[in-house]
Amino acid sequence: MSAMLPLQQPARRRPRWLRRPFKWSRRWSLWVLLVALLVTMLGTLVWLAGRYEASLVQARLERDTAEIVADIHNGLARNIQSLQALPSDERSADIWRLQASELLRQRREIVRIERRDDSLETLQVDETPFRRSVFARLGRAGVEPDTSQACNTALRLKGPAYSNSYFVPQADGLGLELLELCLPLMADGRLTGYTVATYSLQNILTELVGQQLARGQGLSFTEADGTRLAIAGMPARGSRIYNAQQLLDLPGTKLVVRMDSWRGTPDFFPNMLTALVSAMALALIAVLLMLGRDMRRRLKVERDLAEALAFRKAMEDSLVTGLRARDLQGRITYVNPAFCQMVGVEAKELLDHKFPSPYWPPELAGVYQDRQAIRLASNNLPQGGFESVFMRRDGTRFPVLIIEAPLINASGKHTGWMSAIVDISEQRRVEEMSRASQDRLQATARLAMVGEMASLLSHELNQPLAAISSYATGSLNLLDDAGRSPGGLSADLRVALKRISEQAERAGKVIKSVHDFVRRREQVREAVAPRALLDAIMPLISLQARKLSVSLVTDVAPNCEAVLCDRTMVEQVLLNLSRNGMQAMQAQGKKLAATERLLTLRARPAAGDKRGWVEFSVTDHGVGIPPEVAEKLFTPFFTTKVEGMGLGLSLCRTVIEQHGGHLEFEPAQPRGTQFRFTLPSGSLPAPQTGLSHPTTVRPTTSELSS
Repeated sequence: MSAMLPLQQPARRRPRWLRRPFKWSRRWSLWVLLVALLVTMLGTLVWLAGRYEASLVQARLERDTAEIVADIHNGLARNIQSLQALPSDERSADIWRLQASELLRQRREIVRIERRDDSLETLQVDETPFRRSVFARLGRAGVEPDTSQACNTALRLKGPAYSNSYFVPQADGLGLELLELCLPLMADGRLTGYTVATYSLQNILTELVGQQLARGQGLSFTEADGTRLAIAGMPARGSRIYNAQQLLDLPGTKLVVRMDSWRGTPDFFPNMLTALVSAMALALIAVLLMLGRDMRRRLKVERDLAEALAFRKAMEDSLVTGLRARDLQGRITYVNPAFCQMVGVEAKELLDHKFPSPYWPPELAGVYQDRQAIRLASNNLPQGGFESVFMRRDGTRFPVLIIEAPLINASGKHTGWMSAIVDISEQRRVEEMSRASQDRLQATARLAMVGEMASLLSHELNQPLAAISSYATGSLNLLDDAGRSPGGLSADLRVALKRISEQAERAGKVIKSVHDFVRRREQVREAVAPRALLDAIMPLISLQARKLSVSLVTDVAPNCEAVLCDRTMVEQVLLNLSRNGMQAMQAQGKKLAATERLLTLRARPAAGDKRGWVEFSVTDHGVGIPPEVAEKLFTPFFTTKVEGMGLGLSLCRTVIEQHGGHLEFEPAQPRGTQFRFTLPSGSLPAPQTGLSHPTTVRPTTSELSS
């Protein structure tokens, strides 16, 4: 049964070139491209050889044309000399005729010679014996304008001159293109007449041009637009025509000499060129075979190199650290994307850039350039890197940490410097936040200590102040009893003891308010008239005003409502602002006159979106607040006074903000500062004090002296 089964043939493996059709087709396309380049090169060489042969023919033709123009110039110059040798007086008429006839027989290009007087009247005429008279059919009168033009030009140039060429029909149905030469005759500096010679342009080409140059060529006179005037000779027939043109510049006129030549196509392969191209083709084929054998190994190496470069590029692009390479002259040779993103400048703007770098701050460019010059010259690098400041394209500065190392190539040669740049602006920001947090913690600790001291102070001073108040009250009672009896105490002592009692009570209220403020207890607020707040602090600030020679002005608007506030704390705010204003005017010294030492306290209904509020202001004429001080004016523990604690304005703002208001300041005119704050109005109307206009308190003479 096994014999009945067909024999299984082993499976044939497909050829290798069939298994990888894409790679083989691409490889064969490269070979086809190389062969096409070889054929193109051979064709280009042959074409260039033909162009070279054609350029040689053209150059030789142009050289022959230039020689023909020179021959025509020389022949015309000889004719002028011969014409000048003709006699010009009336007594030599027969001699003139004999010499003219001889000249016409020798110079066949001249067909007519005339001798004319100074008015261009014809005196003698002689024509060439080799043909009929050229003017026999139409006469000479039709071309007299050309002759007159040539003679006028000759008289102006004081030498021979030519006319424009003209055509004269002949009896045989053809015609001639003629040219007039006018030669003025002078005797003792006086014009005696003219010699006029008529040239045939065709005879000029046949008689004045050398036979060697004209053989096998086509010569012609043409106008500037290419119109042929006369032609001599016929070029030999060939596969390609060459032509050259030269300008024949004559006095009074210009002609173009054109030379045509028919030449055969240059030889297809000069012998030397054939050998050279064949040798180059064999050498190229040998090189192609060697390249084909080496192609696989080269492709493998290139693939490995591409993978290595791709890995390196991916690694450099993923870095967040900026990389920068410089050569020994300081030019930037490499930057990675992280560095470009860091400074905000594209790589093409940085490469090959020397000092100063575009990311250096202008104010530090000189320092950086000197530092880089020292490092490049001494190879002395700081250990662990160094910090610097860079600038982005928008002008923002940021700190960086730069770590540099020598750049050594594969042969061990020092070729430059490699730098790693790290942006440490975030680190500096964190450090700054940490320092600010420490400062705030210290300030909080100091504030807590102040609160404890205030609580302790209020607790300790309550009993002495209560005793003072009790003693003052008892003294007043004793004074009342003594007043009923004869010889009682004076009224001034009574007033003084009353003031002691009032200020002792006030001190107790202040300490109680501070105690409540520190303990964060609910404040007891009441409706108080603005005038009452100002009148309450007047006895205290009047004493300092008299001492500093300051005039006080209080201005309360009649329609100003009562404010809902903690009376004691608001009075302390007004008192603190008033004392600061007087001290600011004291800093002016003698620069400020006594009449200008004015402190104004105002109360007005607030306008705008603060309607229903009352605005208080304290204005002085002091030195004002500098901008650098204004930024930190309300900062706790910041002060410009030698003995100040820096808590006054900070606490004033805190008190006003607890009432829902806002404390601010601005420069006053013409100088000084104005502090303003707002308080909510109460339900009770403001009491009428009878003062509807600003009142001024000025120190008297006795108060100033005291």
